[in-house]
Amino acid sequence: MAPPEVTYAVTGATGRLGGRIARRLAAAGIEQTLLARTPARAPELPGATAVPGAYGDHEALVRSLRGTDRVLMVSASESPDRVQQHRTFIDAAARAGVAHLVYISFCGAAPDATFTLARDHWHTEQHIRASGVPFTFLRDNLYADFMTGLVGDDGVIRGPAGDGRAAVVAQDDIADAAVAVLRDPAPHAGRVHELTGPEALTLTDVATAITKVTGRPVTYVPETLEEAYASRAGYGAPDWQLDAWVSTYTAIGDGSLAGVSTAVQDLTGHPATPLEQVLRAEPAPAPGS
Repeated sequence: MAPPEVTYAVTGATGRLGGRIARRLAAAGIEQTLLARTPARAPELPGATAVPGAYGDHEALVRSLRGTDRVLMVSASESPDRVQQHRTFIDAAARAGVAHLVYISFCGAAPDATFTLARDHWHTEQHIRASGVPFTFLRDNLYADFMTGLVGDDGVIRGPAGDGRAAVVAQDDIADAAVAVLRDPAPHAGRVHELTGPEALTLTDVATAITKVTGRPVTYVPETLEEAYASRAGYGAPDWQLDAWVSTYTAIGDGSLAGVSTAVQDLTGHPATPLEQVLRAEPAPAPGS
C-alpha cells in the first residue's frame, strides 16, 4: 500500500496504455483519480474515482488535479492542436500544485525529428520543463503490440523504411516502467528514460515474427516516398496525418528508432519483452496502414 498522504492521478485510462497503468495501480491497492473526457467511460477499478479531465478544459483540470502529488500524463489523441491541449494540461498541473508529472513521450523527441509526431512530444517536454513542475519523461519506441496493424489485407507491410530498424517496445513494459516511477519518483526527477524492446528489428524481422506466431504469411515490401503517399491517399486523411503515417517508416529507415536501451529492466527489474512474446499475448488488431 502506498502511504495514505500520497495522491495519484492518471490520464488516458480509457485507452490501452493508460488503462494498463491504472489497473496496475489499483492492483497494488493505490487509490487514484482517473481524469477522462467522459468520466462514465473510465474503467471501474477499486479505489479509483473518475473525474472530468478533458485536456483543453483548464478550469476543470485545475479542480481535478488540485492536491494531487503524482500525475501520469498520456499524450492526447493525434490532432493538429495536440500541443496546445498538452500546454493547457501542463499549465493546469502547475497551477494545481502537482508535485511530480510523469509524461509518456516518444523516442528521440526533437524539434526536427523525422517522425513528425515526435516533434509534438518535444514541444510538450519543453513546456513541462518551463512550467517548473518536477517531471520524468518516458520516451517509448513504437509499440510492439501494434506491429500486426501494419499488415495490409494482402499480408504485406508496405512503407519507406528500407532496411532500417526499430526497437519496438511492449505496452505492458511501458506500463510497468511508468508505475515504478510513479511509486518512487524522487530518483527519476528531471530524468529522461528511453523505453525500448530488447533488440532493434527490421520490418522484415517483424514480418517473420508475425508469420511465425500467427501462421499467416506476412512479408515486407519497401516503398519509395512517392509510393507511400500515393498508397495512403485513398484514406482521405489530412496532410498532417499522412505525414505522420509515412514518417513512421522513414524514422525507421534513417535509424531514429534503432537504439536499444536497458531502461525497461533498470526501472522494472525484468527484461524487456521480445516481439514474439508480445504477439503471442495480444489479439491481432484489424489491418491498417
